[in-house]
Amino acid sequence: MMVNQELLEILRCPACVKEKPGLLEQVREVWLVCTDCGRKYPIVEEIPVMLISEGERWRALPVEDLPAPPPRPE
Repeated sequence: MMVNQELLEILRCPACVKEKPGLLEQVREVWLVCTDCGRKYPIVEEIPVMLISEGERWRALPVEDLPAPPPRPE
């Protein structure tokens, strides 16, 4: 499930956007990873979960270890 390219172009990391570009890169089709801070946001049922707490939850996990599909947010 790819995020619509137009949506991906406007989405930004909510933790970084005030001070940095906060650009997001789609990874493994179901994750958005901030190129500035490394927070990782899951895409659940084609909807990006853009909560800072959710991005922080996955921040330390290497991209190759991210679960696909991602679990539902807690």
